[in-house]
Amino acid sequence: QVHLVESGGGLVQAGGSLRLSCAASGRTFSTYVMGWFRQAPGKEREFVAAFNWSGGSTSYSDSVKGRFTVSGDNAKNTVYLQMNSLKTEDTAVYYCAAKTIWSNRYEYWGQGTQVTVSS
Repeated sequence: QVHLVESGGGLVQAGGSLRLSCAASGRTFSTYVMGWFRQAPGKEREFVAAFNWSGGSTSYSDSVKGRFTVSGDNAKNTVYLQMNSLKTEDTAVYYCAAKTIWSNRYEYWGQGTQVTVSS
């Protein structure tokens, strides 16, 4: 069973930075894609970024491109989301998710971590 645990959320002022972590366990993740999603109050969950363990490729939503960086540490089975130049509109619960490279949907989800950006 895949288990994902996010950490690193908190309160930060606009323009500041945070780094989220997602510790994964239960599988060998070499053929998995790890995604970050977020959900703000009253809004639908949206894609933020993804990291492909198989090759290290990354992808980002247009709203975070150039400000957020996703990366992975193979030895720790941990994926990171470095968030810089944070804006108030980045306030949301951030979720880590995992899917195999052959799947078209994320099958496993963490419990989420709150990120609040104040003005």
